[in-house]
Amino acid sequence: MKKSARRATFAVTLAGALALATACSEEGGRQAQEVDVDTPELEIAMITHGVDGDTFFDIVRAGAEAAAEKSNINLQYYNHEEVREQANLVDNMIDQGVDGIALTLATPDGLNDVVQRANEAGIPVVGFNSGIDHWADMGVLQYFGTDEELAGTALGERLSETDAESVLCVIQEQGHVALETRCAAVAEAFDGQTERQYVDGSSMPSVQSSLQGKLQEDPDIDYVVTLGAPFAMTALDSVDAAGSDATVATFDLNAEAADAIKEGDIEFAVDQQPYLQGYLAINSFWLYAHNGNFSGGGEEPVLTGPAFVDADNIDEIADYAAEGTR
Repeated sequence: MKKSARRATFAVTLAGALALATACSEEGGRQAQEVDVDTPELEIAMITHGVDGDTFFDIVRAGAEAAAEKSNINLQYYNHEEVREQANLVDNMIDQGVDGIALTLATPDGLNDVVQRANEAGIPVVGFNSGIDHWADMGVLQYFGTDEELAGTALGERLSETDAESVLCVIQEQGHVALETRCAAVAEAFDGQTERQYVDGSSMPSVQSSLQGKLQEDPDIDYVVTLGAPFAMTALDSVDAAGSDATVATFDLNAEAADAIKEGDIEFAVDQQPYLQGYLAINSFWLYAHNGNFSGGGEEPVLTGPAFVDADNIDEIADYAAEGTR
């Protein structure tokens, strides 16, 4: 089926999906919803570039599983940091004949061919989290995530309003399009000096030693910007070990980072709502199968961020972060 024809029938209603995603119980958790037993079960695969133990993708998965439970979807979740393995996983799902594939597009060039194969097999692919500048050209039908350039610009402008002069932007995965875009946008918007530091995101001891060494080498660094909440916590340890006065800010949020913001250890986080990304991506397949909706006219992404989390609003968000949904 041609891309244009499939776009006309593939859909998600954002307002309805948001209402479902934010429903909460009196205890503050997700509200239980009954599955319509007459709804045929869908087989949906979610494949991400997250590494094992990544709290960000734990939150994504929680949102995806909540949507799957509500909509009688059998969800298969897989992750691998290597794009070749991600492509192999997509191929396996095509062979299984799943009803849809939700896919992060951190390395678009390595996934373009396999997305085309899914299209040829009549299996809709929804993109989320990474690849906002590439999904439409790849033939992906929907995209849920944040605008990374907008997020990086907002952070850079915020830093320009402080007395910061030298910022270190820490990239945990070289070549990851979203991470590279974030740092580039920070540098463009920040009035001072910005330097990139590449670290091995698969090894936190390596991250800490790399950052500690850099901070000791350059005591003029007054802000460390990390691109994921776990790396912000490690950056705090590096700042302490280096005897640096640098302030830590980060993209993304988890329970530990939320506590650190509450305690004043992390200045702020730029939140893209990963729970919402996972929920909307999976819920879109139910809406496609049962109502033929579409959002953004089939051409525009559905944005889940950015938004700042800081001392002014952390009390409203901390409980959700503790539950693993923010």
